[in-house]
Amino acid sequence: MLDKIGIPKRLAWGFLGVVLFMMGDGLEQGWLSPFLIENGLTVQQSASIFSIYGIALAIASWFSGVCLEAFGAKRTMFMGLLFYVIGTAAFIVFGFEQLNLPVMYVTYFVKGLGYPLFAYSFLTWVIYRTPQNKLSTAVGWFWIAYCLGMFVFGAWYSSYAIKAFGYLNTLWSSIFWVCLGALFALFINKDRFEKKKKRKRSETAEELLKGVTILFTNPRVLTGGIIRIINSIGTYGFPVFLPIHMAQHGISTNVWLQIWGTIFLGNIVFNLIFGIVGDKFGWKNTVIWFGGVGCGIFTVLLYYAPVFSGGSVAVVSVIGFIWGGLLAGYVPIGAIVPTVAGKDKGAAMSVLNLAAGLSAFVGPALAWLFIGLVGAQGVVWIFAVLYLASAVMTKCIHIPEEKAVKEETSPQYAS
Repeated sequence: MLDKIGIPKRLAWGFLGVVLFMMGDGLEQGWLSPFLIENGLTVQQSASIFSIYGIALAIASWFSGVCLEAFGAKRTMFMGLLFYVIGTAAFIVFGFEQLNLPVMYVTYFVKGLGYPLFAYSFLTWVIYRTPQNKLSTAVGWFWIAYCLGMFVFGAWYSSYAIKAFGYLNTLWSSIFWVCLGALFALFINKDRFEKKKKRKRSETAEELLKGVTILFTNPRVLTGGIIRIINSIGTYGFPVFLPIHMAQHGISTNVWLQIWGTIFLGNIVFNLIFGIVGDKFGWKNTVIWFGGVGCGIFTVLLYYAPVFSGGSVAVVSVIGFIWGGLLAGYVPIGAIVPTVAGKDKGAAMSVLNLAAGLSAFVGPALAWLFIGLVGAQGVVWIFAVLYLASAVMTKCIHIPEEKAVKEETSPQYAS
């Protein structure tokens, strides 16, 4: 049954592990920035913390795919768990409690090395273990697990845990959830990923360097990486300033957390839908029209929804749900880039994972750079223009391999 719906049966427990791990990782995303601002930091300082965190995500994301091939999947994922636990504990004890900005920079950076090594290594594992004709669907299931944990369960759990336990204990509880996720993904999940056998250390180094050199040898992979960055700039940029904007129109932080969860419930629903749509009706068309154009329009609508509706939670939730769903229109980029990379799928996935990490830097960095100049409204329009630009870039990617894949797998669709 699992194989029929696109989930590799051998990796099913790993998907559950990703849900739980990302729930722990994402539980503070919707409230940490407004909390820090309420306790004395400026919007720019808060944005700088998230930007530095994004740099850590980018570094870990870039090398997650090739580290998996060099060291093995479970070992790489366990490294991610250690970085997360150490960084989070140090952030709470030495930075968060005292609002010590330099310490928060360092410890949040360490924490940021954690989830890419865990989650994106698992994604690369999925890429290698999934048949080509089910690839986009399997990638869609991964992003369902990722978003369900990070943006839905994490946000909804926080909206209640903050009231019951307080901010500090809620943050401590994240360690429990990531460890529980690691238990399922690393121990209950029995599938094995056979790393490439290497005779020399130089061959391992060469494998790692492919995550860099492929950017120069294959421009289509580079373009796909840029599109992937744009995909998530709103996901990571909005939490810096949108809760404050919502509060100015009568929507409190706790209510906003529930809306944020609802937004990514839409993302989860459409992650699978657009994975299937991409496999059947064209990867590029799905990214162009639903991802680029759709997100460009609804990014603007999400910002103006509380303004024109008088702070209506229902209106903001509906528009947010649609925006979250359209973000899933980028799901086929996870099939496009490995396909155009040929045999270097691990390196291509490292580029995609790097791009996902960079979006966690670029989103807050754009807010940090421009919010003082053009305000929150101007930043939103910058995001919208970038989404539209990603549609144009997708149009320019030439994918002769896609046609071949469709021809090879069309009898399977017919059956």
